[in-house]
Amino acid sequence: QVQLVESGGGSVQAGGSLRLSCVASRSIFSFNAMGWYRQVPGKQRALVGRISNGGRTTYADSVKGRFTISRGDGQNTIYLQMSALNPEDTAVYYCNAETSPYAYWGQGTQVTVSS
Repeated sequence: QVQLVESGGGSVQAGGSLRLSCVASRSIFSFNAMGWYRQVPGKQRALVGRISNGGRTTYADSVKGRFTISRGDGQNTIYLQMSALNPEDTAVYYCNAETSPYAYWGQGTQVTVSS
């Protein structure tokens, strides 16, 4: 069973930055891709960005130029660097790992941006 543990969420003022971490229980290179999603109450979980096993990154239009996904120096961690945060970024952020045919999720970490 794969475990994903997120950390780094919190409260920040608009314009601020946060870095989220996701630690996997096995090598991140064993997955087809890893990504970050976010969800607000009453809405579906939405993709923020993902990084493929080969290192290609894609982002939602709403976060392009502000958020960056990267891999740690070791084998088990990815990050989501978030800058120029605004209140619309307030959500629970989830780490995701893709395999075939399964997808794994972390427990989520809350990010709250105040104006």
